[in-house]
Amino acid sequence: MSKVYCPLNYTMNLIGTKWKPLVLFHLLDGPIRSGVLQKRVPDISNKMFTQTVRELEKDHLISRKVYPVVPPKVEYELTEKGKSLESILRSLDRWGKDMSSF
Repeated sequence: MSKVYCPLNYTMNLIGTKWKPLVLFHLLDGPIRSGVLQKRVPDISNKMFTQTVRELEKDHLISRKVYPVVPPKVEYELTEKGKSLESILRSLDRWGKDMSSF
């Protein structure tokens, strides 16, 4: 018996954790330095931040650029694949704003 492909399952595997949508959302407006990005995601630990950005990079949703300077400078930005999630992320943000008044 062959496995049935489920597009929603694929999407949820890519972005369905607690932190991934938040990291992706904060990258919608362009590249951000690592430290600034981590501060924009409330309550994320160093370990979870590192794990999350590594998974997003592995899945080609974000890219990481390291600048050869001291102290080290690292920036993250959305790839084209990551940018394709913009409407979904903005819709989730809008929904949260609308529902917060209930």
